[in-house]
Amino acid sequence: MAILVVAFPFIVKKEDFKKLKSLPIAIFLILFAYLLIDSFSSGRLLEDFNIIKKIMIAAGLAILYIPVADAKKINGAIIFSSLAAILFSVYNFVLITDATGGFALGDSPQVIESLLIDRLYLGLLCTFSILISFQGIQKKYHPNNNYYLANILINALFIILIASKIAVVSLFILLLIKQFYGQRKIWKILIAAFAITAVVGLFFVIRNEQSIQSSQKENLKNPPAFIENSMTYELRAVVWNCAQTIINEDGFTLTGIGFDATKDELVACYKTQISDIEKSEKFVSKRYNTHNQFLDFYLSAGFIALFIFLAFVVVSFITNRKQFFPTAMLAILLMYCMVENLFHRQIGAYYVGFILIVLITSAKPAENNSLK
Repeated sequence: MAILVVAFPFIVKKEDFKKLKSLPIAIFLILFAYLLIDSFSSGRLLEDFNIIKKIMIAAGLAILYIPVADAKKINGAIIFSSLAAILFSVYNFVLITDATGGFALGDSPQVIESLLIDRLYLGLLCTFSILISFQGIQKKYHPNNNYYLANILINALFIILIASKIAVVSLFILLLIKQFYGQRKIWKILIAAFAITAVVGLFFVIRNEQSIQSSQKENLKNPPAFIENSMTYELRAVVWNCAQTIINEDGFTLTGIGFDATKDELVACYKTQISDIEKSEKFVSKRYNTHNQFLDFYLSAGFIALFIFLAFVVVSFITNRKQFFPTAMLAILLMYCMVENLFHRQIGAYYVGFILIVLITSAKPAENNSLK
């Protein structure tokens, strides 16, 4: 970022700004402008600026990258960053295992403590790395193909070892999306439809079993095994329930109540809705956010912000629907926005900035083809 900021005035050219004419980028900039104006006019700019500046970071990263001809350098940086994070995490895991004398994977404290960054964001980084490596494999023999395949294997195994559920789901969805690209689309679409049907069926089976178990228990003192073994699920279930309660109590909002005020209302809900005192104190002290970017935009900045963000996602999908790589990146963004507030973390803003860069650079081939 520092190198890009310093070098930008010296290497940028007038024609480079033409890359920003794409409609998705324009809509994203409109979103940033609206959030700034909405917070300022409501007198909560100082409270909300911590979140707004992260959206500015994502847009700024994309703008700073426009003088660069392609995304090869940043793709390489993603791959090496992922490998470095995996190496660091595995090294920490070995040290912790040696110190404790025990060995446990999945959701164990050993794994959580050994990770370089939060598991969700490390899983996202590994997913990016796998997708970039897959995109880099050439149909004809090339020496780099072996490195890309090895990188895919390493990242996929690491995702399984750390039990990053959203990363596993994302990879499965990307595999389905890939079936709509390339030759023999009819067979691939049938396979994808069968897989989707199987997943939906499995979801209803699990939900039915969960409802049976929950009907046998009147409260959350003895939660089902699925919830009991997944703090991630439980956390989001509680947070989303409180977010729904706030929406029901406050009614329809056009401009929202502010990012900081949203957290305050969630904290108030945790105090009254969570019967377990220890759990309630934990939720209040952590001040958990909505863990859903769409809910966060609606509660904090109103329906207008949510509409602009949805417009950005929809227009981006329509614009890039013929290219697998940017479509896959947008699918990843959509899935992670459903379970996390990416703009509440600086690393999340960097990842969104990378997706914006992909959208900008992916527009070039289409322009060249039209010229030919």
